Amino acid sequence: MSNLFQKIGKKILDLLQEIGQVAALFFGIIKSLRMVSKSRKIIFFQMEHIGVNSIPLVSIIAIFTGAVSAWQAAYQLKGIAPMSFLGGTTSRAIITELGPVLTGIVIAGRVGASIAAELGTMKVTEQIDALETMAISPIRYLAMPRFISSILTMPLLVIFADTIAVFGAYVVSNYFLGVSFAVFFLSVKRFFKISDLISGLIKTIVFGGVTSLLGCHIGFRTEGGAEGVGLSTIKSFVLSAALILILDYFLWMLFY
Repeated sequence: MSNLFQKIGKKILDLLQEIGQVAALFFGIIKSLRMVSKSRKIIFFQMEHIGVNSIPLVSIIAIFTGAVSAWQAAYQLKGIAPMSFLGGTTSRAIITELGPVLTGIVIAGRVGASIAAELGTMKVTEQIDALETMAISPIRYLAMPRFISSILTMPLLVIFADTIAVFGAYVVSNYFLGVSFAVFFLSVKRFFKISDLISGLIKTIVFGGVTSLLGCHIGFRTEGGAEGVGLSTIKSFVLSAALILILDYFLWMLFY
């Protein structure tokens, strides 16, 4: 029994230590913000990598998310409410929940894991140690540009994803469910609230920050060569995806 309590206590202490390390990295990034102008080229490069290069994948996920949402909403409304409500129900679900969360998880898989793998490789090959030897802060040079790029590009990606998803919902509604363009988008206009869009965008900023922060933290702590890099990649995606869903719940409670 005593061994069990020791193991539980060790796990709790390890968790608290890791939370402290992530917090230290976050405050280190905040302190490095004064050097943003010197890192602008790296930030623009990371914005292209995180944002522009993610558009094809986000587009595919978004259009099918909208299409499935339309089918599900039509099924739920059948016999309860007229199909004229279809545009409003699907667009509101997409803007407040599906767009931010699914885009966040896609970015966690594509970008968060990429950050962890890239920085993890630099760590095990001692490139990060070389930066410190040259008096270049790894947080300022590696972590801060990725963090800033994530929180800047995520809202733009989600606005794009929301637009594509609503279009996908319209296509299904119009061609398969017999809802005209005017009826669908009149319903969207009727139920649209700017507060829903703002809350969704705030979520994306949080999701983007968490994804990049965890990717940087795990990358900086990578050990064990190629195997360690692989484990860090998996760990980054799993933790980011789990935290996105957990934070989504608490942010939903806060906003609604």
